[in-house]
Amino acid sequence: MTILRTTPHYPAQPLAAGGSETPDGSAIDVTAAQAGEDDATQRSSLMRRMEAFTAEHRVDRWDGVFSDFVAHILPGSAAQLARNAHQYLWDMMRWSGHEDSGGHFRCRLFDDELFGIDEAIDRVAAYFKAAAAGSEVGRRMLLLLGPPSGGKSTLVILLKRGLEEYSRTQEGALYGIAGCPVHESPLHLVPQTMRAAFRDSYGVEIRGELCPHCCARLEDQHHGDFLRMPVERIMISEASRCGVGTYAPHDPTTADLADLVGSVDLSKVAHYGDEGDPRAWSWSGAVYAASRGMLEMIEILKVKREFLYLLLTLTQEKNVKVSRFPLIYLDECILAHTNLAEFRKFLQESENEALLDRMVIVQVPYTLNYREEARIYRKLILSAAPAFREVHLDPHVLHAAAVFAILSRMQEGDDKESELVKKLRIYADEEVEDLNQAEVRRLRDRDKAPEEGLAGVSPRFVINALSHAIISAQRNSLSTMEVLLALKDAIENDARIEPRRKRKWIDYLVLTRKDFYNRWVKADVHKALFVSFEQEAQDLLDKYLDEVEAMLDNRQIRDPITNEERRPDERFLRTVEEKIHISDSGKQSFRQEVVRKAMGAFKRGEPFGLGSHVQLHDAVQQYLFEQRRDVLRLVSSSKRPDDDVRNKISAVERRLVDEYGYDAHSAREALNYVTTLLAQE
Repeated sequence: MTILRTTPHYPAQPLAAGGSETPDGSAIDVTAAQAGEDDATQRSSLMRRMEAFTAEHRVDRWDGVFSDFVAHILPGSAAQLARNAHQYLWDMMRWSGHEDSGGHFRCRLFDDELFGIDEAIDRVAAYFKAAAAGSEVGRRMLLLLGPPSGGKSTLVILLKRGLEEYSRTQEGALYGIAGCPVHESPLHLVPQTMRAAFRDSYGVEIRGELCPHCCARLEDQHHGDFLRMPVERIMISEASRCGVGTYAPHDPTTADLADLVGSVDLSKVAHYGDEGDPRAWSWSGAVYAASRGMLEMIEILKVKREFLYLLLTLTQEKNVKVSRFPLIYLDECILAHTNLAEFRKFLQESENEALLDRMVIVQVPYTLNYREEARIYRKLILSAAPAFREVHLDPHVLHAAAVFAILSRMQEGDDKESELVKKLRIYADEEVEDLNQAEVRRLRDRDKAPEEGLAGVSPRFVINALSHAIISAQRNSLSTMEVLLALKDAIENDARIEPRRKRKWIDYLVLTRKDFYNRWVKADVHKALFVSFEQEAQDLLDKYLDEVEAMLDNRQIRDPITNEERRPDERFLRTVEEKIHISDSGKQSFRQEVVRKAMGAFKRGEPFGLGSHVQLHDAVQQYLFEQRRDVLRLVSSSKRPDDDVRNKISAVERRLVDEYGYDAHSAREALNYVTTLLAQE
């Protein structure tokens, strides 16, 4: 029979070590000389890394005329230089990507920044892959939809940074017409009548037309000789408005399309004498800055309808129309994002159906994996001021806060608390005892709960509560219970949360403490205590083996105390086995398996110790813990424990500090808390 056991909780490491300590709790100061050596080593290492980065990203600048470009740059690189924006962005993702051990594509851009939204990232990657292949997907706007603080903006920002870095590599080399306001491809200079011959010679198709500004320059400065037009290598840079554009909506009454497509530059009209001269146009619009790269539209559904039509036409036809000019060809990816409230309002207007049909919508929900959620908190705290980073958090602070956040994101229904707990553990890829695979699939089935992850507590809410707890702490250390109380205070004092939801969320805090933190902290103390009583544990193991062998052989056993023969102690055997959920019907096969392993070890000349059988190790550990409750109770007892007990308790505290991520304060708090739990049982 397969026994499903709880996956052991591996505690997170503290954000900041609380300093080395002696057994009596006094701090050990690190000498100034050692600190100086560490600083020097760190600075030297940083300098080497900066030099390596510079060498790797050193750009080979190039400029010349179009004839030089065709003669020296184009041969051997035509396919690379003819890529459109979607192909370029997909190549960037592949350049920065890798396959994990399971053969799953991962992009290193997101590995250290986005956690728990792998499904959304996969959908974004699939969009660019399909668009790069030339499908109709490339003629659709990508809309990221999700709750606030879910990672939408971060995902887009990381794509921008990836483009900037990729353009500085040999694989990502981009060339543009020098002085072109849309930094367009030099291949646009090839006349339409010669493009078929170009395709036959280089095997690539040229798409796009020369912009009005470059057409005017070509005639005015070079008398139509396109071979003399200047060409240069360009670097994508948001700061330089090259290849990356960003538009954020503002007051709809004052918003102007000029923010996107520019307007007449009156200061140049006097020079060129005509408002219709493209050189008198201000090419400052966001769509021009994004040409050859990516345009980010922030909160897109808040913009005027004419903005949307312009953008969707640009996506569909790769053209924009400006008064006095012919169609302007622009090749760029448009990534937009918005929140659920705006999207639901947009859906209610029937005239928006055509607009929605020209978008690819990717949902970016909150993560439902508490381990990934905890990684988000860790990242946010580590990026905060030193005063926050240096506060020691006990190993369960972030996970407990994350569990509460995930509970708030689950769809409210008739689920019992036990069902919610099981579902949350399954989302975190934990094994849950007494749960078969069919039940696991049922609980994991997201189709039955489509709203999960689209509402609830945001990472910002949790970080705000954590920050308040850190500021309010009387010491440079924070325990899980202090954080849970800080979250409760944040809920009660938030005017945005309706009373019914406040009560529900406070219930979730209780559930977090009862079904998660209690289990984790007891497991830590179990293991730390177990080592302190290791000899007693080995004696228990030997006793179990003796009793099992006598039971299987159907013989009497001599009692070590009375020296009388007696029947094997079935009650003792069952008490140990029940700790790991061995049923009465399965006890015989379990005992036979233990004896076989013990005999195998004996034949090999190896001792059968605590590490020889994992399940039996856990059973003995829990049995011993139950037997030694009296020792733990002495932690909070007013009576003075004897030296032996005091030494064992000190050893437990040291082990919690040395191996489980606690500091002296949080280790003592954990022991006191577990003692309280035991008193209540």
